[in-house]
Amino acid sequence: MATRIDVTGLTAYYGKFKAVSDINFSIEPKSVTAFIGPSGCGKSTVLRTLNRMHEVLPGARVEGEVRIDGEDLYGSGVDPVNVRRSVGMVFQRPNPFPTMSIFENVVAGLKLNGIRKKALLEERAEESLRGANLWDEVKDRLGRPGAGLSGGQQQRLCIARAIAVEPQVLLMDEPCSALDPISTLAIEDLIGKLKSSYTIVIVTHNMQQASRVSDTTGFFTLDKTGEPGRLVEMDSTEKIFANPTQKRTEDYITGRFG
Repeated sequence: MATRIDVTGLTAYYGKFKAVSDINFSIEPKSVTAFIGPSGCGKSTVLRTLNRMHEVLPGARVEGEVRIDGEDLYGSGVDPVNVRRSVGMVFQRPNPFPTMSIFENVVAGLKLNGIRKKALLEERAEESLRGANLWDEVKDRLGRPGAGLSGGQQQRLCIARAIAVEPQVLLMDEPCSALDPISTLAIEDLIGKLKSSYTIVIVTHNMQQASRVSDTTGFFTLDKTGEPGRLVEMDSTEKIFANPTQKRTEDYITGRFG
């Protein structure tokens, strides 16, 4: 099977600080990949390099290659705005636009892309809210503020907003860390449904969550404080949790460090 994402020799900096070094991996289409590892090991940094969000920070830069369907996202002439249209992002805390209604939140990206036809916006909004398993809960109050929803609903609203523009890849940076267990389960169920249409990469501190939702797991760690994070091992989730190749992976999974 052809890969959707190919990362080669990726090194990411914050100013002079090297956050991660020489990261290499590939991800297949319509799959869920989880990044796990201790705090500060660079897994969220790597996630943000996959849609050029990393370079938004002053002094941040990337070396190496990130290819999606063969195209180098950091190649000359590549517009980072277009990259972020094809690689959506869901953040740790739900961030609906506070002054916008539920409907306006979902179609915000579509409007930025120049879509103005009301019937098309309504159609895509319903499709996206259904895709985020939120339609039945909000269909009668689409004009109310998105910020008035519960935390779990807000996160699903943000997922609806991300998939409304029909990205190829969906990135999730600890999407359940601010949610209660019931909302977390709803998001996990949703991830399982979305992978039939999207390639999903998720960062999580919850190893049980990684084992439940992902097909592939990558373990990141630091050799010692102050050194860049590294990808120690990446394999099928079943193998990573049952029979990892690297002792450092086994020690982390079993709670002996980290």
